[in-house]
Amino acid sequence: MPESKYRQQTIRAPRGTVLTAKSWLTEAPLRMLMNNLDPDVAENPHELVVYGGIGRAARNWECYDAIVDALTRLEADETLLIQSGKPVGVFKTHDNAPRVLIANSNLVPHWATWEHFNELDAKGLAMYGQMTAGSWIYIGSQGIVQGTYETFVEAGRQHYNGTLAGRWVLTAGL
Repeated sequence: MPESKYRQQTIRAPRGTVLTAKSWLTEAPLRMLMNNLDPDVAENPHELVVYGGIGRAARNWECYDAIVDALTRLEADETLLIQSGKPVGVFKTHDNAPRVLIANSNLVPHWATWEHFNELDAKGLAMYGQMTAGSWIYIGSQGIVQGTYETFVEAGRQHYNGTLAGRWVLTAGL
């Protein structure tokens, strides 16, 4: 079956106190994933894009379905591993371990180019998760504002003796 990045479906996270997963520890990430694709939140939910034009919550719809299925069946002593938007394993861990581990867009420096990444994405082997889309924690502008603030603070620390005070700062979409 071909992988699909488009589906005409409206996703809405469950509301209230009724569980659709086996515990609140798996219900929480399930609702976060679904909320990121809610049409009131997502930029292009039918293509899994949360924000930024290409920041997806899952690699494709088949992966989304598999993630939802895994989260609803995950036991209290298991951990779901997501690699670049695809569920790659459920491991027996313990009840204090994380329920979900996510690693997005990890490439070694030699191969970390847009050309190579786009090739992997076209083959269905990777996805771009932006800062928060792929980890299902997109919270709107406050997350971007905080990330931008941290970027400027670090630029000031590394290049301008710890402060940007008295400087003009020009960005191109940061």
